Amino acid sequence: MSNVSGVSVSLSGLWPGRADRLIIAPHDLRTSDATRAAEIYAGRFVFAGKIVTCHGRSIFDLEPPSEDWEVALLGFGWLRHLRAADTALTRANARALVDDWISNQIGRHPLSRRADVLARRVISLLSQAPLVLADSDGKFYRRYLRGLTREIRYLRYSTIDIPDGAPRLQVLIALCYAALCLANQAKHIRSASRKLSDELQRQILPDGGHVSRNPGALIELLIDLLPLRQTFAARNIAPPPALLNAIDRMMPMLRFFRHGDGNMALFNGMGGTPSDLLATLLAYDDTHGTPMASMPHSGFQRLDAGPMTVIVDTGPPPPPHLSHEAHAGCLAFEMSSGASRIVINCGLPSTGRDNWRTFARSTVAHSTLTYHNTSSCTFVEMSAMKRLLHGAPIVSGPTRVENFREIVPDGTVLSTSHNGYAAKFGLIHRRVLVAANDGSRLDGEDTVTPAQGARLRGGGSDYALRFHLHPAVKASRLSDGRGAMLVLPNREVWTFETFDDRVDLEDSVFLAGNDGPRRTTQLVIRQDAQQAASIRWSFVRSSASPTETNARRSARREPELPL
Repeated sequence: MSNVSGVSVSLSGLWPGRADRLIIAPHDLRTSDATRAAEIYAGRFVFAGKIVTCHGRSIFDLEPPSEDWEVALLGFGWLRHLRAADTALTRANARALVDDWISNQIGRHPLSRRADVLARRVISLLSQAPLVLADSDGKFYRRYLRGLTREIRYLRYSTIDIPDGAPRLQVLIALCYAALCLANQAKHIRSASRKLSDELQRQILPDGGHVSRNPGALIELLIDLLPLRQTFAARNIAPPPALLNAIDRMMPMLRFFRHGDGNMALFNGMGGTPSDLLATLLAYDDTHGTPMASMPHSGFQRLDAGPMTVIVDTGPPPPPHLSHEAHAGCLAFEMSSGASRIVINCGLPSTGRDNWRTFARSTVAHSTLTYHNTSSCTFVEMSAMKRLLHGAPIVSGPTRVENFREIVPDGTVLSTSHNGYAAKFGLIHRRVLVAANDGSRLDGEDTVTPAQGARLRGGGSDYALRFHLHPAVKASRLSDGRGAMLVLPNREVWTFETFDDRVDLEDSVFLAGNDGPRRTTQLVIRQDAQQAASIRWSFVRSSASPTETNARRSARREPELPL
């Protein structure tokens, strides 16, 4: 079989008659770059923004410059670049590197036994077997097979202690691949399929979201699940219904989180959009319909009005054991107009995440209300507990998040609230958004009210509204200090205004750029809850040029927001 059309590759002709043989190689949907094969042959390994040069030594004996770099090396995904070059030289290079790992891995890299890294390596060694085994002799084939089965055995043992969430699914996906690709694995196929089905039903919610509430988890899982479905078909084995149902639910969720520029909304650990992977996945989407408006099980709402898109986090954080990447961004929203993103959350960088993780998960890194400069969720902070729990899960946060959607003559109203500040400060945050039908404006009102039977606490009772702007948006304050003019890359002009509150332009950071963190701007409004319990604001698209908009400010009366 050919892998050009995205199906698995038959290996049955390589070593016919062997009982312990590889019979098929799954297709790798990840983008490959043949030019990187020359770098690897020259001994330069470029991963996660870091370069390591071998200088004749084994790459596996060198000190890794970062954990991200080491994860990329030990996952062996770089083999696909060698396969893309497809020359005798790159095939020999691939064999030498794999043989080096298989023959001398004892004692190397404790990280190599981490469940998600081991799962990625098993999938890579299976999918790139045609590259590694081409031109090889029987002696290398047997050594390769022994090394691969050893890795699979380690992976089966690792299922006892896998972190919950996406890593557990990745391990079960890898075990399914292993059972399908090796001969005489009928028992393992049945067992792996059953376990994967059970886990998919648990982790993929009825609306297609992942239990972690991270949009990026959908991309990482689908890029393996789609070829797995094809591998079942190539073996003439019916894919488990749970696998087919999960894929059918997850694909529309990808479109739900996409802005007009093709990038994914930045919620709960989502970093920069891997546009190549996303384009590949969307090519498998047969529905091509309008994204759904509400994802009630995942806890998100989407407002589409003309060219304007607004995506809102309206769900509580996931359970603690699934919350290691979750953010304190309840009721935060992102907004775009056509192909221009306007309001964003800060997101996470693709590499060096540990340096930014604490800030990125905090409420101030999101376009929502922050009370007393405190996050709406509490994270584990003690170092000893972080080491024990392998991260910093959320231990408290909103337990009740309400939202009500209503169609009105001029647009759509979304009324939301959360109680994340109730236990500590005795208050409820309520947010009302009104999107005009033609997408020309978004009106909002944020209110802090005492929780039932409580009174506001927290000293000065101060709170702040933040609207983080995409770095491509140029912002300048209006002359009266109660708003800002926003100029988009296409010269479209939007005006942000408040009813009677001062608007400050402050520094922010956009962490999810493909070229690393970038400086940007945030609109900030500060108030005292005792003096003013609500703030009304609006984003309005202007028909005037930037010069005309800056020269005048309409004296119109602010519209009343439905309550």
